[in-house]
Amino acid sequence: MGALPSPFAFISFVLIGRRPDQGAFMSRSLNKIMLIGNIGNDPEIRATASGARVAKLSMATNRTWSDRSGQQQEKTEWHRLTFFGRVVDVVEQYVKKGDRLFVEGRIEYSQTQDDQGGTRYWTDIVVNEMVMLGSTGGSGQYDGAGGSEGGGASSEPPSMEPIDDLPF
Repeated sequence: MGALPSPFAFISFVLIGRRPDQGAFMSRSLNKIMLIGNIGNDPEIRATASGARVAKLSMATNRTWSDRSGQQQEKTEWHRLTFFGRVVDVVEQYVKKGDRLFVEGRIEYSQTQDDQGGTRYWTDIVVNEMVMLGSTGGSGQYDGAGGSEGGGASSEPPSMEPIDDLPF
């Protein structure tokens, strides 16, 4: 039986798919996010200036905890998801508001100027992997989540603008 890989090499394999015989990614950095949540709007499909198709969605993730008095609390976080490439066709055809997805991708930050000259900051999840986990079937109840769309701090998905500031 061969020697076990170092924990760092194992993490390299789990996180970025590098086999132990390829060595660890010591000089690399990592920008990776995985989310499971419910889609807050039907896909917005647009094209960049170069003609590449882009899909945008919002996803809600919920966190629950008990406060000091033992009361159950819940907070909803909204995430802006961006899809490129062939997965745009899948998103356009099969994903709709209320669906439950697993997504994996990277975080990107950007900023734009609004009409009043102020700076707006954006955080996007650029998705490179997606698994469909189910849908609400229009009932308003998320399967597997035990709650409704309105649970949490905000029941409105974030604005999905701008698409024109994509860097290509």
